[in-house]
Amino acid sequence: MRSADTLQTRAVLKIDGQKKIYFSLEKLARELDFEFIRLPLSIRILLENLLRNEDGHMVTRDHIEALAQWSPARQENDEIPFLPGRVLMQDFTGVPALADLAAMREAVFRQGGDPRHINPRIPVHLVIDHSVQVDAYGSPAALAINAEKEMERNHERYAFLKWGQTSFNNFSAVPPARGICHQVNLEYLAGVVMTEQQGRDTLVYPETLIGLDSHTTMINALGILGWGVGGIEAEAVMLGRPIYFLPPRVIGFELTGNLTEGVTATDLVLTITQMSRDKGVVGDFIEFYGPGLAALSLPDRATIANMTPEFGATVSLFPVDEKTLDYLLLTGRSEQEVELVLAYCSAQGLFHTSSTPRPLYSDTLSLDLATVEPCLAGPGRPHDRIPVGELKTSFSLAFNKELSDTPNQSISISRLDQGAVVIAAITSCTNTSNPAALFDAGLLAQNAVKRGLKVKPWVKTSLAPGSTVVTEYLAKAGLLSDLEALGFHPVAYGCTTCIGNSGPLDPEIARQVNESGLVAAAVLSGNRNYEGRVNALTRANYLASPMLVIAYALAGTVNIDLENEPLGRDQENRPVFLRDIRPSRDEISALMSCLTPDLFSERYQDIYQGDDNWRNLPDVRQDLYPWEPESTYVKKPPFLTGLTPSAQEPEDIVSARVLAMLGDGITTDHISPAGAIPKDSPAGQYLLSQGVSAGEFNSYGARRGNHEVMMRGTFGNVRLKNRLAPEKEGGWTTFLPTNEIMSIYDAAMAYKKDHVPLIVLAGKDYGSGSSRDWAAKGTLLLGVRAVVAESFERIHRSNLVAMGVLPLQFQPGMNAENLGLTGQEFFSITGIHENLFPGKTLSVRAAENEIDFITFSVIVRLDSATEMNYFRHGGILPYVLRQYHDSPVL
Repeated sequence: MRSADTLQTRAVLKIDGQKKIYFSLEKLARELDFEFIRLPLSIRILLENLLRNEDGHMVTRDHIEALAQWSPARQENDEIPFLPGRVLMQDFTGVPALADLAAMREAVFRQGGDPRHINPRIPVHLVIDHSVQVDAYGSPAALAINAEKEMERNHERYAFLKWGQTSFNNFSAVPPARGICHQVNLEYLAGVVMTEQQGRDTLVYPETLIGLDSHTTMINALGILGWGVGGIEAEAVMLGRPIYFLPPRVIGFELTGNLTEGVTATDLVLTITQMSRDKGVVGDFIEFYGPGLAALSLPDRATIANMTPEFGATVSLFPVDEKTLDYLLLTGRSEQEVELVLAYCSAQGLFHTSSTPRPLYSDTLSLDLATVEPCLAGPGRPHDRIPVGELKTSFSLAFNKELSDTPNQSISISRLDQGAVVIAAITSCTNTSNPAALFDAGLLAQNAVKRGLKVKPWVKTSLAPGSTVVTEYLAKAGLLSDLEALGFHPVAYGCTTCIGNSGPLDPEIARQVNESGLVAAAVLSGNRNYEGRVNALTRANYLASPMLVIAYALAGTVNIDLENEPLGRDQENRPVFLRDIRPSRDEISALMSCLTPDLFSERYQDIYQGDDNWRNLPDVRQDLYPWEPESTYVKKPPFLTGLTPSAQEPEDIVSARVLAMLGDGITTDHISPAGAIPKDSPAGQYLLSQGVSAGEFNSYGARRGNHEVMMRGTFGNVRLKNRLAPEKEGGWTTFLPTNEIMSIYDAAMAYKKDHVPLIVLAGKDYGSGSSRDWAAKGTLLLGVRAVVAESFERIHRSNLVAMGVLPLQFQPGMNAENLGLTGQEFFSITGIHENLFPGKTLSVRAAENEIDFITFSVIVRLDSATEMNYFRHGGILPYVLRQYHDSPVL
C-alpha cells in the first residue's frame, strides 16, 4: 500500500553508496511536536507502520496523530489499524486457514468473480512442524520411523498444503522434518528490517508479523514486533485487511544483575512467567530493559519471549542491540543485511546502547537475575513455579487425595511408584533454540554416563530439536552420543510432546496406569503443561530445563528432592547427586565455539526442497481446490454456506440452555484438544463410521481440516470438568430437558434439532493457552451463541468475535457461583438487537420457571467498532466476502 505521506516524513538512508527510502520518526516528531524517543519501542514501531501505510482511508492522519500522543497515563478509546509485513503459520493452524481461503475462492467464483482475487497480499510462510508423533524412541532408527509414519498419516493434508503452495501467490511451505516454525523463523526467516520496491525506490522499514501460533512472540527476541492471532483474523490480514486494536498498555520489565552458577534461561523464564501472571499483564505489551540485558544472550531472550502467552501478555519485546547483530551474523545472515539493520535502526531510534534513554511505561516490573533459582512449573499450569528442592512436597500436596486413595503399584517392567516419570522429553523451541541449554543437558548426560548412571526403564525418552542445526552442533561438541547413551536419541525435528504428540506409552505401563489410577508424571522442556495436553495418562506434567529433564529421567520420579537426594548410584555403589554431575557455566561457555555460521547456512540452503516423499506428492495446479467428498482430513468448511448478500442484525438470545458450566483457567486445550482422539469419543465414533480404523485416527490437531471431527471434539478434553456433569470427567454434560448425561456433542445436536440456543458459563481467564481458532469454530458449530465468563484471554476472545460468538463478561466481583446460578436455568439476554456497542451492559434473566428467576447484567466484550462490524456480519469471513462483493479488488 503506497503512503499518501501527507506529513512529508520521507527520508533517505545511504548505505555503501546506495540510497534507501524510509519514513522518519524524527521528522514526524518535529512536525507533530512530540518526543518520540521517550515512547516505548513497540509504540514507535506501530507509529512507523501507520505512517508508512497512511492512505487516507484505512490508515489516516488522525490515527497517526492519536498514537503519537501515547502516554502512560492516557487511556485510548479509539482503535488503530496495523498492517503486518508477513504471516507465519504451522500446519495445525495452517490447514484450516488454507481451507477457509479455498472456500472463499469458491464463494467468489459462485458470485461470478475471479477466485484469484482471494490471494495473500503479503508473504506467508507455513512450516510443517506439528504433525510428527513420538511413536519410536530410544534407538537410532527412531527419527526415520517417526518421519515415515508422519508422512503415511498426513499424506492427504500435505498434498493440500502443496496445492496451496502452487496455487496461491506469496505462500511458501517448509516441508516436514526441518524444524519448528518459531525456531526456523528465528534462525532463518526473520531479517529485523524489510525492504520493498516502490517504483525506482527501495523502501526499508521494521519487520513486523503475526502468526497462527501464540508462541510467535519468540521473534520479539530479535526486536521484531509480532504476536499470535487466531487463524480467522490472520486470513483477513493476508487479504489486505488491517488488524484493529486499542493502543496497548506497555509494561517495562527491568532486569538487573546476573544469573548465578547452575541457573538456566529456563529457570529465568519460569520465574518471569510467575511474576507476570501475578502482576496481571493480560493483553499488555512488555518491553525488557535494564543492565541485566547485557547478561542475556539472544537465545536466552528467545527463551523468554517464547513464553509470552504463558505470561498472558501480547508481546515481550527486546531491543535491537549489538547482541542482535552478532546473532544475525552467527546464524548466517550476510554482512550487508546486518549493516542495513544497524543503519536503519540507528536512524529510527530503534537501536539500543547503554546510553539509550529509558522510555516511559504504563507500569513496571523488576527482577534481579541473581535471585533466580533452579525450578520447574506444574503440575498443570506454566506459571505455577516450584523450586527444585520443593517439588517433592509440592507433588504430594497437589495429588494428596490420589496418593492416599491409590497405593503404589508393582508392574512387570519394574517397580513403579507414585510420581514415576513415564515421559522425559527435550522438546519445544522454547529451549531447543538455546545452545547453552542443550550443551548443559549434553554435558550432564556425559557426566552421568561416566558415572555409570542410566535412565530408569519405565521412562519414555525423546530429543526433538526445533531445527536440524541442533544435532549438528551437539555432534560437533561430542555430546550427541552421550545423550543417545541415555536414550535421548533424536526422534523428530518438530513440535512433539509440548503439543501433545508424545505418542503412546509402553502398553504394560499404560494398562497399569489406567487400571490403578497411578499418578504418572511427565517432565518436558516445553512451554505448556495444561491438563490432558502432554498425554492422557500423565496427571502430573512439569516444565523444566533440558538438563533437569535428563536429571528426572535418571531419578525416574518427581517424588524426589534433587537438592538432597541422589539421582542414583554409580559403579562403586556410591550415591550420585545432581550437584556432582551438573556442568559449570565455564564448561558450557567453552563449547560455544562449536557454533559457526556455516552450520546454519548449510542446513537452511535447501529448506524448501523436502525429501522424496514431499516431492512425490501430487502437484495440482488449479485455482479452485478439488474437494474430495470422501476425505476424512480436508473438507470444505461450512462457515460460508448460505451466506446472505448483506448482514442481518443480531437477535436477542431467548430461552437458551447452558451447554457447559466451567470454572477458572479453562484453556483452549480444554475447549479444542490437540492430542489423541479416543476411540469411544464422538470424534472417534465418527471416524470409525467413515471406515477409519482406530490406529489411523491421528490427532485432533491433524484433523483440523475436517469440521466434522473438530466439532465433535469441541469441549472433548479428557480432563474437562463440567459442573453440569459433576460425577464425570471429560466432554460430558446433562441434556437438561430429559436430565440425561450425554456427550457435549450429542447434547448440542439434540438442542440444535429443537432450535434451542446455547450459552457457556465460565470463570476467570477463559480461553488461555494456544491461539486455537477451532476453540471458537467448534463453539459456533455446536450452536453456542454467547460465552459468559469472569474474564477472557486475549486471543480466544478475539477468535470468538471472529466467528460471530458473543463474549460477555460478568460485572466485576460477580460470577455464576455468587449469583446462585446452577446452570439448569433458561437464560434470556436482551439488548443485543438494538444499539449494540462496545462495553454495553446487557440484561440477563436466568429462570428456573415462570416464578423463580434472577436478573443480572453483563458487559459486551466487543472491544472496538471493527469487532462490532465482524460480529454483525457473523464473523470475519462473511465480512471480508461481503466486502469483496461490494468491491471485487478487496
